[in-house]
Amino acid sequence: MKFVRILLDDEYQWGVLEGKYVRLIDGAPYEGWSYLGTELKASKAKFRAPAAPGKIVCVGKNYADHAAELGMEVPDQPILFLKPSTCVNDPEAEIPYPNTVGRLDYEGELAVVIGRTATRIKPQNADRYICGFTILNDVTARDVQQKDGQWTRAKSYDGFAPIGPCIESDLNYWDVPVITRLNGEVRQQGDTKQFLWDIPALLAYITECMTLEPGDIVSTGTPAGIGAMQIGDTVEIEIPGIGVLRNTVGRRKGDVRA
Repeated sequence: MKFVRILLDDEYQWGVLEGKYVRLIDGAPYEGWSYLGTELKASKAKFRAPAAPGKIVCVGKNYADHAAELGMEVPDQPILFLKPSTCVNDPEAEIPYPNTVGRLDYEGELAVVIGRTATRIKPQNADRYICGFTILNDVTARDVQQKDGQWTRAKSYDGFAPIGPCIESDLNYWDVPVITRLNGEVRQQGDTKQFLWDIPALLAYITECMTLEPGDIVSTGTPAGIGAMQIGDTVEIEIPGIGVLRNTVGRRKGDVRA
């Protein structure tokens, strides 16, 4: 089942995408819902990020080949960092390129949408807490990351987390490709079977120290092939079963680049 969030009459509305139509529902998929009995053509819908997370928990270096391309050792335990909710960006929207950033990178990732409150869960029970899966672009100001020596500022600019196009509730997350294209050229081509830590292990590790709440997102890391984007570029991240998250790169509102 593909859950979507659309803008309808200037209000956000949840729905289920079924072929060429969106069937409207009365609540978020992670809050309990029922069909409203109305639908609209998908071609007429204004799709928005299919989640409104209180927090986005990201996993660093969860692919050995990505750690290698950064010149870093494979970690002996998951590396976690947070992106604020203000990073959330919509499918087809512009990714802002701040004029204070020298290099802006894409990072295509499979993301988990949490369906129920999770605290200190066990790996074997992890599926009970998953609403579904979506795609997240962990946009990164690479030069800022290198300058700061840690990741918060580089990962946290407004609009640095495009999400979408839907939440897929039924996905074989153990073995699914993650493909990133820049202007039509494949730049990343990984698979979740390459994870250093699988999703149940990650959810258990994260909830040992923090509670995950319905709607929160856990982004599972990016494969090798990260690279820079320029203003005017189009970046597409594809995960079969979910779809394609597509965004363009533009100037941040109010910025004038030299």
